Amino acid sequence: MATNNTNQKVIVRFPPSPTGTLHIGNVRTALFNYFFARKNDGQFIVRIEDTDKARSKKEYELGMLEDLTWLGLSYSGELWHQSERTEVYKKYLHKLIDEGKVYISQETDGENKEVARFKNPNKIVTFEDLVRGTISFDTTELKDFIIARNINEPVYHLAVVVDDFESGVTHIMRGEDHISNTPRHILLQEAIGAPQPIYMHLPLILAPDRSKLSKRKHGEQVSLGYYRNKGYLPEAMVNYLSLVGWNPGTDQEIFTLPELISTFDISQIQKGGAIFDEKKLEWINKEHMKRMSITERNKNISERLEKIGINLDDISSKLENPSLTEKLYPLIFDHISKWSDIDEMGRAGELAYYFDSPLYEKDMLVWKDSNPDEAKKHLEKVLEILKNASEENFENPEKTKSLVFDYATENGRGQVLWPLRVALSGKEKSPDPFTLIYILGKDESIVRLKTAIQKL
Repeated sequence: MATNNTNQKVIVRFPPSPTGTLHIGNVRTALFNYFFARKNDGQFIVRIEDTDKARSKKEYELGMLEDLTWLGLSYSGELWHQSERTEVYKKYLHKLIDEGKVYISQETDGENKEVARFKNPNKIVTFEDLVRGTISFDTTELKDFIIARNINEPVYHLAVVVDDFESGVTHIMRGEDHISNTPRHILLQEAIGAPQPIYMHLPLILAPDRSKLSKRKHGEQVSLGYYRNKGYLPEAMVNYLSLVGWNPGTDQEIFTLPELISTFDISQIQKGGAIFDEKKLEWINKEHMKRMSITERNKNISERLEKIGINLDDISSKLENPSLTEKLYPLIFDHISKWSDIDEMGRAGELAYYFDSPLYEKDMLVWKDSNPDEAKKHLEKVLEILKNASEENFENPEKTKSLVFDYATENGRGQVLWPLRVALSGKEKSPDPFTLIYILGKDESIVRLKTAIQKL
């Protein structure tokens, strides 16, 4: 670990601007800063950069802080608001003017106004970036740049340099789109007598087409809130985003937050842009879902079902099928990789047939080039088998399969199992008929087979 002073405590900062919801690129930046600080027993500071008074909103700030809590990230010390530090910036601004390093300039772009410009020394600035190596920049092309719109309105460049200095920030880890700001900040650090922090510029997060992930182009998909609403776990978001632009150097892909803190190594941060792959996020999310206790898992399933108007306990009581809930939970879990998949199952009608008798046309019962008489014959045989089977044959899908599978194999699986599936679910696609019989139970399965036979 490199610092300005080998005895200096590591202090990093995460400075969101409350002008919108939290971007997943910003989340990844917060995570890397958090890992680095915690691994080095340092401080992770959060400061709100709300100098844009027109666009900054309190609800965005509160949402961002709640997002950090949801992710499991706690910050050190008090929360700083740049909007409350105008007097501090004015003090530095006056000092820079008195020293001849800043001057007041009259602007005439549409309206006459005075701005404060930094007197550029026009020199080469060189800094060591722990991700990208040595970076040099000729500051001449920056000209004399604005650091305050007026004496009461410092722009980003002055405010951030002052805040980093006063909070003792030792390391600045931010997106590579800030590289162009760094020369300005170094010039200002030198002007106010601040030590230069160590810089680390992270690769951008890219869409699958390798374009920059932006709200203008990709909408809500760039927002952490989008993934929270879809029912991803915070553990999965932390895990996945940590792997976007960073590699642990091993084959391990599933991490807890403490494991990420202990494993994180800035030398493994990649230089090139990192693709955001929601399919990989889904896989990681399911792996974390598997680590949940069955009780916690079922509680989440139940809550999501209730949001779409399905109360399993009430339904199982109404249907006099007390084991329905217990049977359905694992089946639903097997078919989802995030909680919102339950919403999709509901919209697609993939749950209704467990609670209500299915509606379908009789032609659906006929397998391909078969005929209604053939389908009726097979359903009557299955009905006979189920009627004569003891209750213990309905204890799990394997046992119900043993009742029917041999007959289906002898007479053509499609010929037998297709009309059976449709009779039970009314769908062309559903869990296999053995699972359906197990969940519905003997009595309800028999009722649905009788209905199908009557249709034929």
